[in-house]
Amino acid sequence: MSEPVRVLLADDEVLLRGTLRLLIEATPGMTVVAEAGTGQEAVKLARAHAPDVVLMDIRMPGIDGIAATEAVTAAQNAPRVLVLTTFDLDDYVYRALRAGASGFLLKDTPPVRLLDGIRVVAAGEALLAPSVTRRLIDEFTTGMPVARRMPSRLDGVTPREREVLALITRGLSNAEVEQSLHLSRGTVKTHIGRLMTKLAARDRAQLVIAGYESGLADSWRDSEPSF
Repeated sequence: MSEPVRVLLADDEVLLRGTLRLLIEATPGMTVVAEAGTGQEAVKLARAHAPDVVLMDIRMPGIDGIAATEAVTAAQNAPRVLVLTTFDLDDYVYRALRAGASGFLLKDTPPVRLLDGIRVVAAGEALLAPSVTRRLIDEFTTGMPVARRMPSRLDGVTPREREVLALITRGLSNAEVEQSLHLSRGTVKTHIGRLMTKLAARDRAQLVIAGYESGLADSWRDSEPSF
């Protein structure tokens, strides 16, 4: 029997934490190891309990969820962070992903979706729906000056890897990348693994950020690229 997914709850709303605890504890294969009401507590408890996943509220007293996410994910063998937010296009969402979060969910997410999200990030995947990825990139590409882009991040990335990264940045799934580039599943996974190594990305969410910051998001804003 596999070990249960260990979850740390970080939210300043006591009632919400209680509801989440009841939901998670009632789910086979999951357990809550601790609760935090502030960002400082979240960082401290993450180090003390070594959870698999931290459910992190963005807006908390003291240091907010973004700073707490950065501190939590900077540790060796860091847990995955799944941020909770009220608005899916909130500027905080992008900043949380940039800080190391593996994805995000809205606070009004149905319980089944929340539990699935915990499992997804615990397994090392990113929780970024393609439609949400596209909207986020469109939102923030509009506001970021060209001077802030970092194309140098792609030094050492091969042309084919760049094509794969461009599609990931657009929010395409592995299957869609396979179809677009006429590659096998194993080849796509190999390219993604190499991209993660070269770009020091922990997961797919960080690859999206790298692609966005390198300017790859601009290539599909007005027209579809041709591969």
